[in-house]
Amino acid sequence: MEMDIPEEKIAEPKAEPKKLIKYADDDKYPISTLALMRIPPLVGGLVLGMVLSFVMSRFEEVLAKNVQVAFFIPLVVYMASAVGGQTQGIYTRDLKSGKAKFATYLLKETCLGLILGFLFGALSWFIVETWFGSEELARAIALSMFAAVASAPLVALIITEVFELEHQDPAVGAGPIATVIQDTISVIIYGLISSAILLN
Repeated sequence: MEMDIPEEKIAEPKAEPKKLIKYADDDKYPISTLALMRIPPLVGGLVLGMVLSFVMSRFEEVLAKNVQVAFFIPLVVYMASAVGGQTQGIYTRDLKSGKAKFATYLLKETCLGLILGFLFGALSWFIVETWFGSEELARAIALSMFAAVASAPLVALIITEVFELEHQDPAVGAGPIATVIQDTISVIIYGLISSAILLN
């Protein structure tokens, strides 16, 4: 009588457990832990903020020629940061719920950036042209607004995704870093476009 010899079970390699992200939660962690989570990205933001100040100083010539250029630096920087902040907030929320797909967000948010950039660029051109009666200044601000706002969702998404891949809470780290990077990009865009239009 033949006996069935059980086949040897082949051990399947165990999948490494997914590293969980430690989300900042005021209800869960003490102040000391929350502070330790929030200080490093803010220090990084401080350093990058000093870089932003240096970048701004490089456009002294165009500011000296037309002081009105300085009036609109906060506007261009704020609008780009606001659009980027919207993107980051929505993406971070959906990352935590597990519903976010980077490729989908990248496509849609890039399209939204272009639409919003065109809209606010056109509005800026109309307001500045009406207010100051300067076609050159209006064109510089409108083009800068378009470029800064259009780039904002892309910057916000990439920085947030990097923090997610590094298993860091994007809500804590991505905000300060993405903001100062976007501000620096906005200032560079505004400075270069203003210089090209107003210094020639």
